[in-house]
Order: sequence, then structure tokens, then C-alpha cells
Amino acid sequence: MTMRGSRFVSHPADEQPVIEGHEGAEYYDLMTAATRELLIERGFLEQAEIDAVVAKLEAPRAEWGALIVARAWLDIAFKTRLLADGVAAAAELGFSIKEAQLVVVENTANLHNLIVCTLCSCYPRSLLGQPPWWYISKTYRARAVREPRQVLKELGLEIPPDVELRVHDSNADMRYLVLPMRPDGTDELDEAALAALVTRDAMIGAALAGRESRQALGGDASGS
Repeated sequence: MTMRGSRFVSHPADEQPVIEGHEGAEYYDLMTAATRELLIERGFLEQAEIDAVVAKLEAPRAEWGALIVARAWLDIAFKTRLLADGVAAAAELGFSIKEAQLVVVENTANLHNLIVCTLCSCYPRSLLGQPPWWYISKTYRARAVREPRQVLKELGLEIPPDVELRVHDSNADMRYLVLPMRPDGTDELDEAALAALVTRDAMIGAALAGRESRQALGGDASGS
């Protein structure tokens, strides 16, 4: 494949910025800093308040979602409640979902789910933290809805043709979380050990539990 435009890699440790292809980013950085300093200078805000908000945004980790997945694997009743009302089920484990409704979709032997936000970058941040930078790239947002099998193949995950592939488009009112299939041979594992098998990419649908997607995914917005 000839790569043009965006190129990104799915990796658990993303060092890339979450804004992709945003021209003029330095201008907005300067404007943000100037506005912040002005608000502090005039007494509308204190730096401590800003620090508290930033800390709150950075606190969630993908491990939180992994704990929910592991509990669902072990507790059928909890899984039923999770699929019916993701926000309420997450609250049972002490996790507060504040952005929007949380819809949990379950992968099975016959169905694989993939999450995307075609409009911007809607993502359950209060549960999973910041999204991977490739998730909000123009390439992924455009191609995931048109050629999801090819996108997943480039990420190292080939979905068999007899398995239905369903793409869910997140929005301001609704966030999605994939409940991946439990890996074989894990019957003896406890909740903590199971949670360690659940990656962020698996909860987006870009990988299977117990595996990471590390393949390069390229092409422009048209999928060339």
C-alpha cells in the first residue's frame, strides 16, 4: 500500500499528540496560555483549580475499563447489568461515567465490534483516559466505517469472513465500550490476572484480549 497523508501505529504507550494534522496548533497553544494567565491575573481562576481539573482528566487509565471487563467475565449477573446499563454497572465498581451514556457491546464468536468517532474524538475518557492518538486521526475516522476489515487487518487483526463486523459511531450523547471475548485457557485466572489481559485497544475493538495491535495503519482519508 502506498502511504499518503496520515500514518499511525496502535501501541499501548502513545507518545504522539492526540491532535493529528492540526495546522496552527502553536497559535492555539499560545492563545490558551495567554487566556489562562489573564484569567488568573484578574482573579477569575487560580492555578490550583486548573491543576485539579488537569489531574482529574489524566487520572483515568485503561486499567479501569479492564477491571470492568474482567468482572464481567467472572460474574454473569454483572455482565447482564453492564450490557443493560454501562453507567450504572461501572458505578457498582466505583467508576463514575459523566460524559454521556455508556453502551457496552459484546464480542462473540460470531460478532466483532469496532468503535470509531467519525465526527471528532468522542471516547469514554472518564473510564479509559485519553484515547490513542490514531483513534482521532482523519485516516482512522474515515476508513473505519468504510473498510473496517481492512483497517483491522492492517492493525494485525484479521476478522474471518463469516464473523459479522459491526462498527459503532460514538457521539456527544453516547460512548461505546467493547466487551472482548475472554481468551481461551484462562479459567484458573483471578480477576486481577484477567484484567491484565485486557488492553485499551481490545476495548475499542482494534485488538483481541491478550493481544496488542502494533501494526502500522496508513493511507489517506480516502483509504488509498
